[in-house]
Amino acid sequence: MKNLTDEQLVEEIKKNKQLFSILIDRYQKKIEKYVFYLTNRKEEVDDLVQEIFIKVFVNLNSFDIKKKFASWLFRIAHNQVVNFFKKYKNKLSLDEKIMIVDESNIEENIEKDEVKKILNSCLEKIPIGYKEIILLYYFEELSYEEISDSLKIPIGTVSIRLSRAKKFLKKLCQEKI
Repeated sequence: MKNLTDEQLVEEIKKNKQLFSILIDRYQKKIEKYVFYLTNRKEEVDDLVQEIFIKVFVNLNSFDIKKKFASWLFRIAHNQVVNFFKKYKNKLSLDEKIMIVDESNIEENIEKDEVKKILNSCLEKIPIGYKEIILLYYFEELSYEEISDSLKIPIGTVSIRLSRAKKFLKKLCQEKI
């Protein structure tokens, strides 16, 4: 089962719901990262990811196997995050950071940590539409077409937003350095 494409796996899951755990294994970490980078709320990630996978499970029969599953999944994740922001917009703070340190090379990790802090700080300041494009393209490695499907925008808009987002992010980061 693990060698099947996502779309083939979905077809198998429709026949045997217990195979859904394979899909979760494939995408849980990616969705957790995506949700965290959009919300910057560690304490909310697990709940949001769980809600996302529940929606995926409930709506799996409506998935069109002619399309990319990843695009559909990230669209559901996007919608859940938007709903989260609408519901909790007055309670959010954007000061939480990811701190991953590998103890094998402290000096290198301190330098990497500083770069991560600057990048995260800059990412917090760009508009959500640009931030989302950056995350999907660079962190989740989705293609323009997959991003277009996920966000329900034309491919040309993806290209323009990505270009603008990079310029915006570059300008913010240069001001920090």
